[in-house]
Amino acid sequence: MSLENLLKIGQLKRHESDEKEIGKLLTSARRNLADARVNAVSPETRFDAAYKALMQAGIVALLAHGYRPDTARPGHHQTVIQSLRLTTGISASRINVLDTLRRKRNLSDYMGEDIDQSSVDVCVEQAMHLLGDVEDWLLTNRPQWMVSPRK
Repeated sequence: MSLENLLKIGQLKRHESDEKEIGKLLTSARRNLADARVNAVSPETRFDAAYKALMQAGIVALLAHGYRPDTARPGHHQTVIQSLRLTTGISASRINVLDTLRRKRNLSDYMGEDIDQSSVDVCVEQAMHLLGDVEDWLLTNRPQWMVSPRK
């Protein structure tokens, strides 16, 4: 599957981005990742913040390639995760971990399932690594879009 194929089947839309849009999303992802590290809130809230940072990093990767997910269609979170192999080159095993986190988030949001501390830790770690991967890709391929400082 390619990004063009995802476009053809309606999972993605073409999108022209710029440093302002990318910068806002990166700043938000960093803020969500910082929020996910606050131990004073519930594991569910921390997991949600880390998962949001994951999704924002994945969206930045798509935007940097000239696409965005079609959020009007079901499965857009899955599309963002699956496209990471194409946009950042991360391994299939990491994609599997991220997809497991997506399913865990769905169970929590839609079925009220509890989030354990181990899942929070994995989600925070994965969000941190993915954000770093996306920022590294941007520094190499679109350095003009890295207007906000890395932390």
